[in-house]
Amino acid sequence: MSQTPCDRHGQPATTLTKPQLSAANAAWESLLQSYASMMRKFLADEVWEDLTAREYDVLYTLAKAGREIRQSELLEGVLLSQPAISRLVDRLVVRGLVLRRVADEDRRSILLCLSDEGRALQRKVGKCHGRLVAERMWAGLTAAEMQQLTELTSKIREANS
Repeated sequence: MSQTPCDRHGQPATTLTKPQLSAANAAWESLLQSYASMMRKFLADEVWEDLTAREYDVLYTLAKAGREIRQSELLEGVLLSQPAISRLVDRLVVRGLVLRRVADEDRRSILLCLSDEGRALQRKVGKCHGRLVAERMWAGLTAAEMQQLTELTSKIREANS
């Protein structure tokens, strides 16, 4: 259920207290700054072969699914708009990294999966990228903090799905 963010006077429609609002916004800002900092480093890494980070994200999402998925399911796993994902998938299909077909049971649905070449490239890039992710995450967290971060971000994601 979606809430209206502001009332008819332009005031926030919330029952949260000022300290709760401040704490939530500080946590959100910290999360975004951490993400931005890590992404700047990841984008500068020389592990992407001839992929962009967004193209790799699509290959990773398809690999993680381990089966054909609808393009609408792919949208849930990546941070792109419908038109942007369509163009990106088109490029990956042309390059032979992704296979696309019309679903038998619903001719309006498009199914996607990795080609053998796409799977091999995702694994190659993923090995290097995964090591860098781990090194950077472990550089700032203990094992207990890593577990806590995973649990907390999962709770946030579930509450907002």
